[in-house]
Order: sequence, then structure tokens, then C-alpha cells
Amino acid sequence: MTTQPARAVVIGGGIGGLAAAAALHQRGWAVTVLERAPSLEPVGAAISLAPNALRALDVLGIGDEIRDLAAWQGDGGLRTPGGRWLSRSSAEAAAARFGGPLVLLSRATLVGRLAALLPPGALRTAATATLADPGDRTRPARVTMTAAAPAGTARGAVGAEELEAELVVGADGVHSRVRRALFPGHPGAVYAGFTTWRMLIPLPGAEFASHETWGRGRIWGTHPLKDGRVYAYAAATVPAGAHAPDDERAELLRRYGDWHHPVPAVLAATRPEGVLRHDVHHLAQPLPAYHLGRSVLLGDAAHAMPPTLGQGGNQAVEDAVVLAHHATDLPAYTADRLPRTTAIARQAVRVARLNMAGGRAVTAVRNAVLTALSATGPALFLRGFDGIANWRPPYASGRQPAGQR
Repeated sequence: MTTQPARAVVIGGGIGGLAAAAALHQRGWAVTVLERAPSLEPVGAAISLAPNALRALDVLGIGDEIRDLAAWQGDGGLRTPGGRWLSRSSAEAAAARFGGPLVLLSRATLVGRLAALLPPGALRTAATATLADPGDRTRPARVTMTAAAPAGTARGAVGAEELEAELVVGADGVHSRVRRALFPGHPGAVYAGFTTWRMLIPLPGAEFASHETWGRGRIWGTHPLKDGRVYAYAAATVPAGAHAPDDERAELLRRYGDWHHPVPAVLAATRPEGVLRHDVHHLAQPLPAYHLGRSVLLGDAAHAMPPTLGQGGNQAVEDAVVLAHHATDLPAYTADRLPRTTAIARQAVRVARLNMAGGRAVTAVRNAVLTALSATGPALFLRGFDGIANWRPPYASGRQPAGQR
């Protein structure tokens, strides 16, 4: 008699959810991904992948492909709004220290490549999922799904379905409904005190070093991609829920229009509709566990953090391959991931307090310290990523993938 594969339902079709589904499929699980959006067009312009996430992608068999697709984030550093360098970074030193580079690519590219790893029919969009029962050792977990009716049917009509699974993965983001169902007493995500803007634009002929610029309560980053586009982002301390009185490009011009090159050129090439703005929320209070019964959390649903270390998506990809490794032993997944991600999230909060500092005196001291430290070379700054970027996944076979031997 043929044994049916164990079933896994993944709620959320972002980077973490797709990576988890791909890793579970690789290990023989029958996977279904439920994404409430009508398509997989990702919110977010680009993503930075550190060596730790690239090693996790090696487990999925696409690490080298992503390295080839990505822009290699070369030498750059931190600057002041007037253009003075506070510190310089070295891609060569980072690669030597952590065994690989830091690379940058569009989120759409990564999402598309992860989705291509899934079997036909595994991904269902326009599907809103609710965790009805987390399950336990004696019964499967249950998910209630409502899906938009096909085009041409009655407006507003939906189809309802209940799915049972040996594993439910909550990868539904910072405001996770699965997290609320598993841990209703947890306070959830809180406002981190600042908002972000992101843009991905063509900027032919532009030449500049990759950089992040720290002002008073404001930051800006500009990074070239391999395909000729530029990824730019900004952040500022503002009240939660605020919006520009006209449009977000105009807001960026008011806040950053007089900053150093290439900031004005980037803003000139940006269309108002090309600016994404989102308030930053994080889990200030860690969860007691990342699992309950047969249900588990990963990515922002488990450990939403400020983007100041660039590790949010990286940790979600780590979660995915570790979850697949411990899929039949969820307490081991919690024991593996909760201490690590909690420590990284707290470090991201500390960095946010530093680079979003708004006082004139505090900013002056910060800049002076950064300038002094930069005189010792890039190694001192790289120490902040020790224990993060040099992470390696738990290969069940003990064999390293191609490119990491």
C-alpha cells in the first residue's frame, strides 16, 4: 500500500513562506501555499542577502544561481548628508571574514525563483486563510480558507474550504493572524518610531559607490543593482500613520532633496507612484515559543525586527531550512531559532537607536565615534555581524552544497 506524504499548509506567499514550502517539498512533504494577495507581486523593491541567507538558499539548490543574478554590493560605506565619508566598507574584507559576499537583488527575482521550486498547483493566490485548530499529537491542524471566485462569477462570491495538515506554517507577516491565534495573550507588533520609503528605478549612466547616509533622525541608502537599476531607501522618525500632504516623492524631496549626490538624481528619476511607504513595526516582546501543537511561525510572524541590520528576510530564509530540518520535532525548531532571532532582533533595535538618533549633540558624537573607528579599518565594523553572517544551516547529510565546500 502506498504511503501518502505528510501534508503541510503554508499561510503566506512571501519570501519566508515560499522558502519554507520549497524546503518541505524537497523533503517529501505535500505542500500547499495560501497567499491572500491576487498575485505574488512582492511589496518591497529589493533585498540584501548576506552569506547566512545565501547558504540557506544553497540548501534549496539555488544559492549559486542567486549569486549570479545578484548585484555584488562592493566597497562603500556611511556618509553624512553633505557627502563626507564617516566610514568605508570593504566587500573583500566581508567576504573573507564570513566566507561569502553580501549581494543585492530585486525581491521579485527572488520570489519568482522560490515559487519556481514548488510543484504545479501548490500555490493558491487570492486565498485568505484562518487557523481553525493548531492540532496536536492526536489530530491534524485545520485551516479554513476562503478564495475569491473566478472572474465572470457573481461579484463578491467566494468559495470556502477546510484543509487538514500535519503541519501549518504561519508566514503571514508582521501583523500575523496565525500568531494571534496561537498566542492571543501576546501584545503583537508595535511601532518602531520611524517610517520607510523604498524605490527601484532605472538610472542609466550613474556612477557612485554604494552607501548609506545618516542624518539627524533620517537615513538614506543608494545601491546599484546588476541590471542597471538603482535601489534606494529612506527612513525618518515621524508619528505612526503619517502621510505626505501631496505625494511621497514630494515628501522625500523636502526631506532629502539637498543631500549629496546621487540623492537628487535618484529623486529626479523617481515617479510619485514608484515610492513605497510603510511604517516599521517590530515585536518588542519575544514570543514564548515559535510553535504550538502542529503549527509553527517563521519570518516576521515570529520575530519582526527593524530593517537596520538588513536581516529580516535573511532570517526568514534561515527559518525555512531549519524548519524543514525539524519539521517533525517543532520544539527543536523553537529551541534552534528563538534564541538566535531574539538576539538579532534586539541588536537591530540598538542599531536603530543609533542611526535614527535625532539630537544635534548625540548625532555629532555618533559621527565622531564612527569616524574614529573607521581609522582602524573595516574589520572593527564587521565584528557586529559575527555570529550572524557566518551562520551555517543544519545539513542533515553533513555535506556542504556546491560553492561552499
